[in-house]
Amino acid sequence: MQNYRILILCTGNSCRSQMAEGVLKSFGNHLEVYSAGTNIAKEVHPFAIEVMKEIGIDISLNYPKPVSKFLDKDFDFVITVCDDAKENCPVFLGKVKNQLHIGFPDPAKATGSKEEVLKIFREVRDEIYKKFKELYENFIK
Repeated sequence: MQNYRILILCTGNSCRSQMAEGVLKSFGNHLEVYSAGTNIAKEVHPFAIEVMKEIGIDISLNYPKPVSKFLDKDFDFVITVCDDAKENCPVFLGKVKNQLHIGFPDPAKATGSKEEVLKIFREVRDEIYKKFKELYENFIK
């Protein structure tokens, strides 16, 4: 099985990119997966950690990282996960074989009760899992 180096980019690196990193890592040790942002948050969103734990993926030790940390590395895939309609996706200027965009709404912008916000986080998590499983099955595996 071929090894792949993958970078997932978003703006804050607190929710979507962190969840996508966790999902991809769960598919196998042949995937070297990182996530980063252009305007990083102070921490991984606690609800992202909570909803990932519900599906057996622990991202509690993850932390937001600036994209500048990875500019000198080569990647097989760089994937942006921000929602084009509402925000600007970061552009990766390092060495990359394949650049993809798989956009998701930002669950951190959800409002309402804790349960209503968690529902949005779960919906985004499930969509991330679905889309990255398709990517893995069709292009990476």
